[in-house]
Amino acid sequence: MKKITENIYYAGAQADGGFLFENQYEVPNGVTYNSYVILDEKIAVLDTADSKVTEQWLSNIKEILSGKTPDYLVVSHMEPDHAANIGNLLKEFPNITIVANQKTLDILSCYFDIDLSAQSQIVKEGDTLSLGAHTLKFFMAPMVHWPEVMVSYEQKEKILFSADAFGNFGKIDQCFLAPGQEEIWQEDAARYFLNIVGKYGKPVQQLLKKAQGLDLQMICPLHGPILKENLAYFLEKYDTWSNYRADREGVLVLSASIYGNTDAAAAYLAQCIRENGVLAKHITLAGMDLSYAVAEAFRYQTVVFACATYDGGIFPCMENLLYCLSSKNFQNKKIALVENGSWAPMAAGKIKAELEKLAGMEFVGQVTMKGALKEADKEKLKELAKTVIA
Repeated sequence: MKKITENIYYAGAQADGGFLFENQYEVPNGVTYNSYVILDEKIAVLDTADSKVTEQWLSNIKEILSGKTPDYLVVSHMEPDHAANIGNLLKEFPNITIVANQKTLDILSCYFDIDLSAQSQIVKEGDTLSLGAHTLKFFMAPMVHWPEVMVSYEQKEKILFSADAFGNFGKIDQCFLAPGQEEIWQEDAARYFLNIVGKYGKPVQQLLKKAQGLDLQMICPLHGPILKENLAYFLEKYDTWSNYRADREGVLVLSASIYGNTDAAAAYLAQCIRENGVLAKHITLAGMDLSYAVAEAFRYQTVVFACATYDGGIFPCMENLLYCLSSKNFQNKKIALVENGSWAPMAAGKIKAELEKLAGMEFVGQVTMKGALKEADKEKLKELAKTVIA
């Protein structure tokens, strides 16, 4: 049994790695499905958990309740990784009141064939729910990242139950992020945010404005560790990411290579950039979970796309990356291109055409090569290195 405060408990459950989160993202260190319980004159459960962890989650809930009956289930988000066990909780406690907004109840009917009209309490922006000493105040957060999302602010303990905002991949040993671990947190938090929530920068900005008006002592997300120390750091990161601003220094070089020649050119370009005194990171796309590359592309101001021509177009892993970037609102970048093709290099033009559809792209240079990396290509790459850091 994990206490967050004297009367607020962590009821979340954890899943090991070895599966794809949302059936698309690698989670080598697993993931948590967070749920919370407030014990007061009235008892509230805040969210349920994924079907993968039903038994573990129900066991945690029953241990915390110790024979008591909860009065409320607050549903902040209807995505099945948080709402899958609503039906199971109702079986255990059939008289529990569902606290949700109208959009939540509309979506709930998509997943459960249950008439909850007689046991639902509909809340709107600014409404409160008194549990006794504790009071929850509700704020709507539509499109962070579903239309029904809302967050809850507990006024006594000054805790924001933030739904998917401030979430993270990975299992946790303790409920709280340890002091000094902010830089470690932000690696997977950026991949989580930019791939899952990042398309919705403006709605996140609206939620941050609401959060700025609160006296925050703690943030309890639906995934990952609870945030308690140095909250300004996490708020600043979310402000940066949701405004599509870079927070990495240097240049990102992304390469898609069939036989390794384009990768070699990309690696050489990154080396040239470093020799000019600027940090450079090279990522080879083939065979990787592209969510890592998506996150990095958002976090650098300057990105080089190096790609082999394939069937007269873009090598598939690069083409897939461009689709992902476009769908997540990629914007406002300085771009350079490197293309390769033994007889008809065409990748750069195709990549540029895709990126030109996005906002704020500045194209600063291009190198074309044919086949293996040769001395003449190296000279062109040296010049491109100077151009991208200018």
